[in-house]
Amino acid sequence: MFGNYLIGLREGLEASLVVCILVAYLVKTGRRDALRPVWLGVAVAVGLSMSFGAALEFGSQELTFEAQEALGGSLSILSVGLVTWMVFWMRRTARHLKSELHSKLDAALAVGTGALVATAFLAVGREGLETALFVWTAVRASNDGTADPLIGVVLGLVTAVVLGWLFYRGALRINLAKFFTWTGAMLVVVAAGVLAYGFHDLQEADWLPGLHSLAFDISSTIAPDSWYGTLLKGVFNFQPDPTWLQVWMWVLYLVPTLALFLRPGRVSPSTAAPRNREPEPHDTQAAPPAVDSSDRSGGTDAGDDADGVHDGPRRAGEHSLGGQG
Repeated sequence: MFGNYLIGLREGLEASLVVCILVAYLVKTGRRDALRPVWLGVAVAVGLSMSFGAALEFGSQELTFEAQEALGGSLSILSVGLVTWMVFWMRRTARHLKSELHSKLDAALAVGTGALVATAFLAVGREGLETALFVWTAVRASNDGTADPLIGVVLGLVTAVVLGWLFYRGALRINLAKFFTWTGAMLVVVAAGVLAYGFHDLQEADWLPGLHSLAFDISSTIAPDSWYGTLLKGVFNFQPDPTWLQVWMWVLYLVPTLALFLRPGRVSPSTAAPRNREPEPHDTQAAPPAVDSSDRSGGTDAGDDADGVHDGPRRAGEHSLGGQG
């Protein structure tokens, strides 16, 4: 359940932060009239993501066993590619995410209501579709015949929504840089298990050879139905009798990807902003968080100024989401 909880938390929190940034900027700039179109765009994106997940789940049930395995394996590999791109993208660009969203909102405000709906829909929809695909493949990979994997995802999403709301209200301050670094690293580990499971699906679909060429079989030591076997399956998608192809794909993905992701980032001293600079009272958008050139944490620097999400509404004297549209 933990692995699926992590997926829901990490993916859901990204979408929650996007929504918080959009809402906070509109409140801060006195454009409450634009909140309703933004919430409409968010609602459409959430509905589309849920429909996509339902289509994957119920549509695949009508297929033959071989077709189900082929579809599951192909989508598992695709979802791992998407989530890998996502964690590296967040590591590289999260520092500028706020200003990027602000500029898109400014352009949409100049065009009209339709542009606002589209901006919110595209900003949240990309995250939602990616989340639906990865959640479906991860739940399928770790499914043990119970509802635990799905419960873990739902709990993670609920936690992400609560955290996003607390960020907006200013009730919670954490270092988002470290949070996204460590959850991103754990997500890479989960993705490695999903990838290995995807290749096993393609073997079962008879698309790839080697289904009966096992690297090892420790089922007698770690029984799949034991509590520790279930724990390993739920967290790491561990299989006690993997094929050689699964083992090689797991190693070839996990080792270089994790090494690249955790590699210390480098920031030029000439581009590092002073750490103690406070935004001017007339600023309409918060400056990007300062970056210390000696920082070697390897994560994004988006969270060093954790109150950036709720900075707008707090300065404007607003405290509640309830009346914003």
